[in-house]
Formats: sequence, structure tokens, C-alpha cells
Amino acid sequence: MINTLNTDNSKSLFERAQHSIPGGVNSPVRAFKSVGGTPLFIKKAKGAYVYDEDGNSYVELINSWGPMILGHAHPEIEAAVRDAIGNSLSFGAPTSREIEIAELIVSMVPSIEKVRMVNSGTEATMSAIRVARGYTGRNKFIKIEGCYHGHGDSFLIAAGSGAVTMGAPDSPGVTPGTAQDTLLAPYNDLEAIEKLLDANPNEVAAIIVEPVAGNMGCVLPKEGYLQGLRDLCDKHGVVLIFDEVMTGFRLSKGGAQEYFGVTPDMSTLGKIIGGGMPVGAYGGKKEIMEYVSPEGPVYQAGTLSGNPISMAAGLTMLNILNTQPEVYQKLEETGKRIRKGFEEGLEKLGLNYTINSVGSMITLFFTDSEVNNFEDAKKSDTALFGKYFHGMLEKGIYLGPSQFESLFLSTALSDEDIDKIIEANYEVLKKIHNL
Repeated sequence: MINTLNTDNSKSLFERAQHSIPGGVNSPVRAFKSVGGTPLFIKKAKGAYVYDEDGNSYVELINSWGPMILGHAHPEIEAAVRDAIGNSLSFGAPTSREIEIAELIVSMVPSIEKVRMVNSGTEATMSAIRVARGYTGRNKFIKIEGCYHGHGDSFLIAAGSGAVTMGAPDSPGVTPGTAQDTLLAPYNDLEAIEKLLDANPNEVAAIIVEPVAGNMGCVLPKEGYLQGLRDLCDKHGVVLIFDEVMTGFRLSKGGAQEYFGVTPDMSTLGKIIGGGMPVGAYGGKKEIMEYVSPEGPVYQAGTLSGNPISMAAGLTMLNILNTQPEVYQKLEETGKRIRKGFEEGLEKLGLNYTINSVGSMITLFFTDSEVNNFEDAKKSDTALFGKYFHGMLEKGIYLGPSQFESLFLSTALSDEDIDKIIEANYEVLKKIHNL
């Protein structure tokens, strides 16, 4: 599809960036490798819209990969940040807001009795695994294929074969010694989990899973899957960790665990709890979290953990979500309306693609098969998705630049924005299929 947008400034900036930044970007998906073309350099955002360096505007369906649940530049959050900046950017010492946000998280998230703030989702997941190992005295953990838990060495592991086969490093720089303690199973496959636990008796410290996967596209747990994980962990003395960096405070104010009614032993959080600022957190049962230093023997630290600016933004965000249930009603309605519009467009065009959605997360997969795990997702026509992605950009809709990412909706989307998204989806699908 020929790109008719004027993106000269973005192209110039990308060329310049490649001389000083690996690949020209500070996170790989931003490079547009999976969709082709030049990444857009964003200058500003407001509400449901982002604006690039060439002055183009787009209805935004990434929302900084999730945290902008109320839209960009929310006035209450911006005011809180401006107020906090006046007292300095960082102290490296305790503040009262850290207590306030911790108390709020504990009150909102079913699994969390104590919580530790960190600076990113990766820090949160790395720390949670370390604490689970320290608590259980075991070394191995089970990771679900296609679930992304940040770029910690232990998480960058590809699948081995069979129940007793260890993982292999999925990235240079990850050692075989690190890989050997990571076991893998497909998403939505309880039998595979049970085989791994039986093959590694009293050796598995934790199972970590995205309760709704967002990094193979939006993939939902089958009925009974999350409860099945809970039951297996109870049976084998394993710590169940829900990685709710994406789903926490997005599906409900108590996250996916409240939405689906299954409570893990530990949870990792991020994104929304910073209101858009860099942040992460991990928490869980009191008896597990009491293993964290200085209360316990498991060491974890961070100079900028509980940064006052992030805490001000996050506390404001969480207070809004905690006191305004209409936020979640609107997100549900928006998600259902967009899904219905997409489905009607597919039917009208005679196309049979798969749509997965829950609440304000949604993915259109370019495959006619059900998508229940990473292998299913990989059946998608990624080349066709690339054409679709650029076609949507031409129509002023900014999607995640990969088939294997969920879209994240915000309350800032107006009825007119939703109509524009649905119409663009139909017109672009029609064009790329020559219908």
C-alpha cells in the first residue's frame, strides 16, 4: 500500500537516530520492523489523539501500551505532576505518597496484602520471581509461551520439547545456566503444566502468567484455566504469580483477578499505577512479601523506586479509577461497540478473521482459526497485517505496529472517534483485499 502521508520529518529523525541509538529506537517494536516503513516520531498527545512531528493527527489505540486509560494529558493527573515537581524530582527517601498509593493498591487488588514499588514492569517480574524462589527454597519456575514479562534474562527463554526438557536461551547474552531453571508450557494448556510439575517434583517455585495475554495479541484464558492454575499451585506448593502489568486496573479496579474471580499468591503491576510515568510494583500475601529486604532476606532495591512524581501521577489515577465505576462501564461499552463494528465489517466483506477482546483490550487476528495460544497466533498473515496497519495510518488510526499486540482503548474515545475507527477498519480491509 502506497503511503501518501507526509512523514518527511519522522524519516529524517529516524535516520538521525540510527547513528546514536541501536536501531534508532529505545524499544524494538517501535522500529516498525514487523510492519515495514518508518516509525512515526510523536510530538504531543491529548485525549484520544497523538500528533507526529509532521503535524499528522491520529486516533490513538496504543495509549502508551496501556497506561493512558483515561486518555492523554488528563488534567487532574497533569495538575498532580505539576504540584509534585515543585518539591523536587527525586529524594531517594521515603514519602507519604508511597504509603498512600500502597494502601490504595492493597485495598483494590485482591491478592495484595503488602506491595513494593519499583521502576518498571521488568523490575517487578524479576523481583517477584526472586521472592518466590526465596520463599519456597526452590529454583525453577514455569513461564507460559507467548506471555511477555519484560526483558529479564530468565524470561527470554524459548520452548524445549517434552515435560523434562529445559528451555533454551532466546537471546544472545542469556546463559544456559539461566535458561535451565525456566520451564515452558503453552497458554491455556493445564495438562502441560501438570506434566511439568510432576516431572520436576518439589523443584518449581512459581508459575507466572498474564491472566489475559497481551503480547501475542489479546488472548483470553479458557473457562477454568486460571482456576486450574490456582488448584495446581495449591496441590504442589507453588507460588502463582499473575503478571497484571497490562490488565491491572484496566479490566476492573481489582484487575483480571477480580474480573475472573481467581486470586493469585503474588501480582506484578505497572503502567496504569504511574499514570503514564515510569513505574512498576509487585505484591502479594503478607507471609511472602515479608521475605523482602529489609524485613526479610531477599534483596531488592532501587534509588528511584517510589519516585515522588510517579507516585503523584499514579495516586491521582488510582483514586479516579477507585471512585468512578463509570470508567469501567464506558470502557466495556467502547470495547463491545468496536468489536461489533469490526465483526459487521468482516461479515459484509465476506472475511472470516478472528477477533479476541475483553473489556478495553482487543486484537483483530488475520487468521480464520481460533487464537487460544501463541502457536495459534502465529498462524496469522503478518504481511497482510502490515498492509492493514499502514492503511489504518492513512485513515488517521494509530495501531500497535505488530500483529502480536493488543490494542488498548481509553475513555477519551468519543462516539465520533469510534465511528471513525469502525469505518476505517472496513474501508482498509476492503482495499487490501481488492473487494
